[in-house]
Amino acid sequence: MSLTQPRVVEPSSRCKFPSKITVQILQERKRSAVPISSLTAYDYPTARLVDEAGIDMILVGDSLAMAVLGHDDTLAIGMDEMLHHVKAVRRAVKHALLVADMPYGSYHVSGDEAVANALRFIKAGAEAVKLEGGGGRVALVKRMTEAEISVVGHLGLTPQSVHRMGGYKVQGKTRRAIEQLYADAAALQDAGAVAIVLEGVPREVAANLTAQLEIPTIGIGAGPDCDGQILVFHDLFHMTFAPAAKFVRRFGDAAQMFRDGVELFRQEVCTREFPSDAESYHLSAEVREQGAGLLQLPKIREE
Repeated sequence: MSLTQPRVVEPSSRCKFPSKITVQILQERKRSAVPISSLTAYDYPTARLVDEAGIDMILVGDSLAMAVLGHDDTLAIGMDEMLHHVKAVRRAVKHALLVADMPYGSYHVSGDEAVANALRFIKAGAEAVKLEGGGGRVALVKRMTEAEISVVGHLGLTPQSVHRMGGYKVQGKTRRAIEQLYADAAALQDAGAVAIVLEGVPREVAANLTAQLEIPTIGIGAGPDCDGQILVFHDLFHMTFAPAAKFVRRFGDAAQMFRDGVELFRQEVCTREFPSDAESYHLSAEVREQGAGLLQLPKIREE
């Protein structure tokens, strides 16, 4: 791919709300310039709220290691934990395309093991799997595609490579890095990837890459010109207990709402305002009419 000016495409229609999002619909969104919305979800209630809001793609991301399980990075989580959360999310999702992140170590040892792990996700209810990496993953993406497994690629800042990258740093800032990014994206597309997540890359690079690829790009920290956008659900609502990255916009403050609610609950328990008489169960009028003797229960312990 050459470094050309990105094409500008005006949206041909407003975002639609089809009954079920498929890989084919994502391709149609790409062709018609209708943005693709995507969020992470890790449990049934969150997934249900996200799905009912009409989000197009739900990712059970390995970011749950940090957002939900309290780890410092995504490397600690394994297949069993990921499968547990995929199954929970699957029970809630009716509309969105459900994608499962392949955790660190699940596709790094051998092709046979990687395909077997991907199949476990599909059998658990995922409709596609996502894996990180470029040229080194091409043969694996091709093999998974031949096994009827839809694969979403992930380029740029790849969190599973945090140690090799020396931290969570923006990628694709030099000519050489940009050319490698383009080569990796083209190779993943040719191998059968159905979409590519672009994370932590300059807007100009993501825009040009999006213009040249035939498959959708889903951006996170990659500017507004990608075919779609994804964020971590907990980042949206200030529930990560850490400073927000530059690309994160807060769409609500659930953390403060929960703090206020929990504090109010504690206070009203201490003052016996909760539960009230109206929030309590009572004996029926018939039983009460039988007299107080019914409530003279035997002592629990003889003195």
